[in-house]
Amino acid sequence: MDRAALISRRLKLRHLNVLIEVAEQGSMAKAAERLATSQPFVSKAVADLERLFGRRLLERGPRGVAPTVFGRALLARGTAMLDDLRTSISELEFLADPAAGRLRIGSTEAMATSLLPMIIDRMARRYPRMTFEIVLAGPKTLEERDLRGRRIDVIFGVRLDPVLHADDLDVTVIYRDRLLIFAGQKSPWARRRKIALADLVDARWCLPPPTHPVGSLVADAFRRSGMRPPQNVVTVASAPLTTSLLAGGEFIGVLGSVVHRADMFARASLKALPVKLPADPWPISAATLKTHTPNPVTKIFLGFAREVATPLAMVKMPG
Repeated sequence: MDRAALISRRLKLRHLNVLIEVAEQGSMAKAAERLATSQPFVSKAVADLERLFGRRLLERGPRGVAPTVFGRALLARGTAMLDDLRTSISELEFLADPAAGRLRIGSTEAMATSLLPMIIDRMARRYPRMTFEIVLAGPKTLEERDLRGRRIDVIFGVRLDPVLHADDLDVTVIYRDRLLIFAGQKSPWARRRKIALADLVDARWCLPPPTHPVGSLVADAFRRSGMRPPQNVVTVASAPLTTSLLAGGEFIGVLGSVVHRADMFARASLKALPVKLPADPWPISAATLKTHTPNPVTKIFLGFAREVATPLAMVKMPG
């Protein structure tokens, strides 16, 4: 019997689970706590794996336990293997009962406080036995760490264009959004019927940093109109925090029209100003891995996402 066949017969999935948890936690004690088991069991599971593969998989460093080059290689394959197993189980459960299933969704903060709850609420009402796990992070982290690391099934609500996306991603455009300028309902700006973009250059703004896609769009919009970008700015890369600051009436800022319509607090506390921001609409998309068998629940989720978002994207607003 060759070595690969021997290892495959002796390898236990619970040992891979332990190794993954230790690598993520950077500590055997923390891994034991997360797995609700004892530290000696965790240590023995790692030792069994190292003995089976004949390689040192973990080493102690200044920041705790970290995988060796051999450990990283096994973790990459082991994580993918366990994820494929989870997907297979989900597919079998879905085939047995299409009303059930589990979906892991990666989302940005803006979507998680606006559109995503509406989608999950509608989906859960239709399929009450479905379960969901939500992971919040920035777009790059969602793509690199969580989707490619097999921690989630789908990224939702990111600016990805199907023409420009990476070769390993399957991108679906859910809707196309546009930026609108908002002020709090009590702001003096909210009472004005006519506003030119030039009137807002010296206003107090709340904007993402220039390196952020939205911050870059706003700066480019002013430059395209022959003006310098706003200078009196509170820099905030958070849509919920932006909404809260604008609601106080001191600042103006920008939000996507659909995010505004989907966020109950934003809808009640903010008013879109009657001024056009010369910025092209951009795609808001969902993405899955081409190299990974898709979770069957993902297709249902994408259908619900379009069902919820499309009417909101079609609402005509000032600007």
